[in-house]
Amino acid sequence: MSNAVANFTDQNWESEVLGSPQPVLVDFWATWCGPCRALAPTIEAIAAEYSARLKVGKMNVEENDDVPMRYGITALPTLLILKAGKVAEQRVGLMSKDGLERLLKEHLS
Repeated sequence: MSNAVANFTDQNWESEVLGSPQPVLVDFWATWCGPCRALAPTIEAIAAEYSARLKVGKMNVEENDDVPMRYGITALPTLLILKAGKVAEQRVGLMSKDGLERLLKEHLS
């Protein structure tokens, strides 16, 4: 994971995500998830390109139970966009970079 992608945990969720002044893109993933591994380069690219307007991070569901359960994460990868601590968008499954950028533009205007 690059420095542009944050590591979200049950412990830092409140401060890093819910308290963020910027919109936040969260990638819920697991090491055994093939589509999650395929999505990783897209998440890295989005984090680098949108760093001034968007906080991007990943949460490993194998290491964190509370937050995935609270948000009903049952399939991987799941992407959440949160604004002002509230879920603005949720997508499940592999997304192309173009598709993710189109989705983000709706929330970053």
